[in-house]
Amino acid sequence: MADHEGKTVTSGSNAGSGNMIFEPILEDGVFRFDCSGNDRHTAYPSISFVNSRSRDTPITSDKVPSYTPTFQCLLDQQVVKLELPIGTSFYGTGEVSGQLERTGKRVFTWNTDAWGYGPGTTSLYQSHPWVLAVLPNGEALGILADTTRRCEIDLRKESTIQFIAPSSYPVITFGPFASPTAVLISLSKAIGTVFMPPKWSLGYQQCRWSYLSDQRVLEVARTFREKHIPCDVIWMDIDYMDGFRCFTFDKEHFSDPKSLVKDLHHNGFKAIWMLDPGIKLEEGYFVCDSGFKNDVWVQKADGAPFVGDVWPGPCVFPDYTQSKVREWWANLVKEFISNGVDGIWNDMNEPAVFKVVTKTMPESNVHRGDKELGGCQSHSFYHNVYGLLMARSTYEGMKLANEKKRPFVLTRAGFVGSQRYAATWTGDNLSTWEHLHMSISMVLQMGLSGQPLSGPDIGGFAGNASPRLFGRWMGIGSLFPFCRGHSEKSTSDHEPWSFGEECEEVCRLALKRRYRLIPLIYTLFYFAHTRGTPVATPTFFADPKDPTLRKLENSFLLGPVLVYASTLRYQGLDKLDCTLPKGIWLSFDFDDAHPDLPALFLKGGSIIPLGLPLQHVGEANPSDDLTLLVALDEHGKAEGFLFEDDGDGYEFTKGKYLLTHYVAELQSSVVTVSVSKTEGSWERPKRHLHIQLLLGGGAKLDTRGMDGEALQVILPSEEEVSKLVFTSEKQYKKRLENTVQIPDVEEVSGPKGAELSRTPIELKNSEWVLKVVPWIGGRIISMMHIPSGTQWLHSRIEINGYEEYSSIEYRSAGCSEEYSVVDVELEHAGEEESVVLEGDIGGGLVLQRQIYFPKNTANVFQIDSSIIARSVGAGSGGFSRLVCLRVHPTFSLLHPTESFISFTSVDGSIHEVLPEDGEQFFEGNLIPNGEWRLIDKCLGLALVNRFNVAEVFKCLVHWDFGTVNLELWSENRPVSKESPLRISHQYEVVRIR
Repeated sequence: MADHEGKTVTSGSNAGSGNMIFEPILEDGVFRFDCSGNDRHTAYPSISFVNSRSRDTPITSDKVPSYTPTFQCLLDQQVVKLELPIGTSFYGTGEVSGQLERTGKRVFTWNTDAWGYGPGTTSLYQSHPWVLAVLPNGEALGILADTTRRCEIDLRKESTIQFIAPSSYPVITFGPFASPTAVLISLSKAIGTVFMPPKWSLGYQQCRWSYLSDQRVLEVARTFREKHIPCDVIWMDIDYMDGFRCFTFDKEHFSDPKSLVKDLHHNGFKAIWMLDPGIKLEEGYFVCDSGFKNDVWVQKADGAPFVGDVWPGPCVFPDYTQSKVREWWANLVKEFISNGVDGIWNDMNEPAVFKVVTKTMPESNVHRGDKELGGCQSHSFYHNVYGLLMARSTYEGMKLANEKKRPFVLTRAGFVGSQRYAATWTGDNLSTWEHLHMSISMVLQMGLSGQPLSGPDIGGFAGNASPRLFGRWMGIGSLFPFCRGHSEKSTSDHEPWSFGEECEEVCRLALKRRYRLIPLIYTLFYFAHTRGTPVATPTFFADPKDPTLRKLENSFLLGPVLVYASTLRYQGLDKLDCTLPKGIWLSFDFDDAHPDLPALFLKGGSIIPLGLPLQHVGEANPSDDLTLLVALDEHGKAEGFLFEDDGDGYEFTKGKYLLTHYVAELQSSVVTVSVSKTEGSWERPKRHLHIQLLLGGGAKLDTRGMDGEALQVILPSEEEVSKLVFTSEKQYKKRLENTVQIPDVEEVSGPKGAELSRTPIELKNSEWVLKVVPWIGGRIISMMHIPSGTQWLHSRIEINGYEEYSSIEYRSAGCSEEYSVVDVELEHAGEEESVVLEGDIGGGLVLQRQIYFPKNTANVFQIDSSIIARSVGAGSGGFSRLVCLRVHPTFSLLHPTESFISFTSVDGSIHEVLPEDGEQFFEGNLIPNGEWRLIDKCLGLALVNRFNVAEVFKCLVHWDFGTVNLELWSENRPVSKESPLRISHQYEVVRIR
């Protein structure tokens, strides 16, 4: 490492095992564990903790750990294992896809540009080496592996947590405490709470990659207002820049950003603009010149600035691990804000780098970090915190620009502690029902890992949402903490009005719901900021002792409000069967019941504040009416809170706020609602107060008065209450029946004008689940190996995936033409499932493929591909043009730096093909001897591809941006009816350790 030799990460104990040693830190019930006293004293500073010294300073406590981790140090790896009681449920693990309950899963913390990820993807954009364990008795325990390095979180063994990362690192346990909420409050004392968001940032936000001109931005904003659809923010993606140069504006299409923002502000909108870390390497570009002058760039091992390709082409990257660089960036942000920028979006900050298989910069790069962060280290040490430190720099720059306003930053990459500086979203998801379902668990996992301000791209980023999918997603997404619609270029428009009148109305109703609930959401964020309590939580938080609630994935809690949604295409609210926690849960809505909106329930004993159905947050004023929705518990009591301030700035930290504690009590058929106590010096607005008392079945009793007064609701007789409930339920059912539903349109136009289904054909047995899209190239888009839970292939539909071509040219009917489903055998679940597809490739030829599970071999699936002559011309002697059958699978690499290809050639030579080897052909006696393997060392698995050597003349390995192609090529020759080209091959997953 040239000048930096001796300053890289060093290992702790390379041998040894046993119980870890502990000391209490922070507060009673929190313990730090190390492998040895020497490891404790030589540990690197904590970046996740607000104050690293608090992790390193023991406290006096009489408590001892209830559970002690064991360790084993071997080959520079530290393995930490914590065994808990049988019946323990695992959650957390940060930004992850897949199931809510994490038992059986394995996660690798390595921030990755994971475009189009699937449920089995093991590394996404953020890293949280953290597990929340809910014990059988409802108590909870948290465990944090406090390392920035690549870390494996292995939860595959029941009730056992295992961390594996380069040694040495401490682990911190929190609890066991009485509830999961108590654990998260304790965690927040270590890693900090979420920044207090400006109130406007809780409104709906509209984005697209990209709105290509200021006029288009204003057109979108104007349409929201004309259609009375609530919205507060318009986002500017990367195309607003001049040639993708950060801190610049396109001179033609965004020539006057100040005027644009002025117009947006006039109509009640805020403007958020993107900044990436990749700075175009170009002399004369003021940011680049300034960076070289101030020596701010990440370096290669030889000391030269690292250059990698991103959107502008060759780029250099700020080294945010240095305080001088963070200050340099913050001052650029400060100047940028003067253009009227209201918020900043940090994207591509894993950091993403194009044209390399790892999708990021080399791990050998050097960061000259501050001592308090860990000093000068290789990129492998700082990779996972690069996004956090960029977000921190951006946040500090916004504060420099205007210390009277709260910064709003959104970051794609992050680490434990990112919530102190930025919100986040779940990255480049897909417009599919699977991703809609998964978005609920992903948002909840972020909250359970300390980041409550998150949400997905509503409608999906990649691909075209159908009207019903978009409307259903808006219904759910409108109740997430962060609420933004976003879609990529080349997709159809994804604004709420883009899917027809029925979908537009559902979006309008959904967003009006959100805006009525903003007083509640804002109050929840105040508590999250000041106390560390979560905002959105899994349903089991209502009763952690109830094991039947722990796996529910289509419902969640927003404080005392239970949101129950359908994520199934054919199941609307009218067919939804809700599992409610114990106790009283009373349904309510805003007379807006619709099959594509979620069901809402209020927990008995709760009062929630409701606002008016606004078009934007700033539309309200202090004198507007306030509604309190009241649900009494079995004792006839209820309570709730409302936090109010000016919605921005920091005066609330000086006491200029109003926190009202409302209570309700039933005595002698009279319910009295009053103010129990208040905090803060903010003067109570003179406003009308509307009390709505829930009776059940959506029925309500009302009374009105002035806020601050004790108001009373007189309960009628039980018989009258029953009538009210019966009438309300009848009206509710009638509204659902009379609602105009969003049409079930799930079709797209095929290349020849035919209407072809987008719904994949699913083949499955005990080992594999395959999804095949017949309408474009007969594409296999997903290959999941069930026992290991690994997605070996999960691609977007439009490109990549798994296909065959009819020639050696890339452009081929195999990619672009319609396939016909010749035969599907799915009724025999298991070994006999198969699908046969054919595609017309011209010249009297068809490309035929059969995908099936051979009998008595559940561990493999087979693909037989052929180019068959159907009607070649007589003048050709019965032979076709020259053709080559090219089998072309594109596999996404879960762990690019830990993957390679291994095989033995026909001549007996052994080959290992690494990502840095680039593209390689193997012909003749060098082709694999009927088998080659794609090995993932992190997973300890290999995808074995076996084929008939006699049918294969050439093999190709092509490494790309986080993918690899393992191609089989036939000979290149004419075919006749009697001499088709064939390649038969099969796949199996095997363990390698």
